[in-house]
Amino acid sequence: MEFERDKTFLTGRFKSMGFALKGAIKLITTEHSVMVQSSIAVLLIFAGFYFEISREEWLFQTLAIGLVLSIEGLNTAVEKIADFIHPEFHDRIGFIKDIAAGAVFFAALTSIAIGCIIYIPKFL
Repeated sequence: MEFERDKTFLTGRFKSMGFALKGAIKLITTEHSVMVQSSIAVLLIFAGFYFEISREEWLFQTLAIGLVLSIEGLNTAVEKIADFIHPEFHDRIGFIKDIAAGAVFFAALTSIAIGCIIYIPKFL
């Protein structure tokens, strides 16, 4: 099976969006960490409506949710590629996977800080 490039701009973009949507669905339905993070994102969206957060708070909350889910997606891709290339445990592969997980950790800490800045004043 050979890859055939789409010659038209519009249909090529629709195909790309289809692949991206397919990947997002696979990510949400197969990765437990993304399932948890998506559930938290839904709860935060409901909380945003409940507490009537400002436009700027919505922007930061949306950015934080997107940041975590995006970095988690990249982390998952790195882990899948590493496992495909070297299925057995290897120190270098473990190092690479740890670094990718560390990126998710930083994104999660940033998102937690944003959430605290937005929601702690609502409870006080």
